[in-house]
Amino acid sequence: MSVFPIYRPRRLRANENLRRLVRETSLSIDDLIYPMFVVHGRDTAIEITSMPGCYQYSVDRLVSAAKELVSLGIPGTILFGIPETKDPLGLEAYAEDGIIQQAVRAIKDAIPDLLVMTDVCLCEYTDHGHCGIIEGGEVQNDPTLDLLVKESVSHAQAGADVIAPSDMMDGRVGAIRDALDDEGYENIPIMAYSAKYASAFYGPFREAAESAPQFGDRRSYQMDPANSEEGLREVALDIEEGADIVMVKPALSYLDVIHQVKTEFQMPVAAYNVSGEYAMIKAAAQNGWVDEKRVALEVLTSIKRAGADMILTYFAKSVVEWLEN
Repeated sequence: MSVFPIYRPRRLRANENLRRLVRETSLSIDDLIYPMFVVHGRDTAIEITSMPGCYQYSVDRLVSAAKELVSLGIPGTILFGIPETKDPLGLEAYAEDGIIQQAVRAIKDAIPDLLVMTDVCLCEYTDHGHCGIIEGGEVQNDPTLDLLVKESVSHAQAGADVIAPSDMMDGRVGAIRDALDDEGYENIPIMAYSAKYASAFYGPFREAAESAPQFGDRRSYQMDPANSEEGLREVALDIEEGADIVMVKPALSYLDVIHQVKTEFQMPVAAYNVSGEYAMIKAAAQNGWVDEKRVALEVLTSIKRAGADMILTYFAKSVVEWLEN
């Protein structure tokens, strides 16, 4: 008589086809959103030092990069703009000829079927690098809402498919929803950065978007990394105000929050595999310390397993190649 239990888990791990049949979580091209950065100029593609393989594109080169996404089958992109000049109110964020507005129109003219999401915030556009109006050295919540509303409407007018406010001002989802509806854009979804943490993982992004704060930090409006219950409250508020998709950012250190959000609300959940997470894997792989493909796919699968329905990731183009091969 065998001393082993009747059920032996290893039976279903014996070969790849068995493992495929019992695999509980599958990462798909359909899950991916590719972030891109756009700058003024022509025929420009500047590689971001801390994010190998990622670039600041001029609008013409951005359209070419967007066409590549379509050829790969990636459903959408989210755009971040770098203005020519910055000022205290971030005027280019909501200007008709702002860099994002130009980029959206160009992409939608060339490839209308690509889903174009736009990040709505002020930090890239302000000379102080904060996400709102500054008075007395503090970010002012309610006056900032007016500028975020103007930015959102201008993106919708340019042709954006999804508006994604990332500023973490209280009440901004409701204000943006009301304004979009009033302007006839009631069918444009809002993907809210709902649980966005004041994370150390954003460093490379601040180089990419040229958005580092010039004084202080963002802990008075982005969330404390120690808090998960607060994240659920933030998500609940955004849903109540009209968010169609809720996001947790970053992803890797907040898998528990992603899971709690999905379980609690049963809403479409986005997770942002942020620049620092990308850069760490890239740097370790370049030094021969890890296998980039295996580590990246493991990380992204863990984000999906936690409950994310869609993942914003700089690995998106590589993932297509890896999954197809």
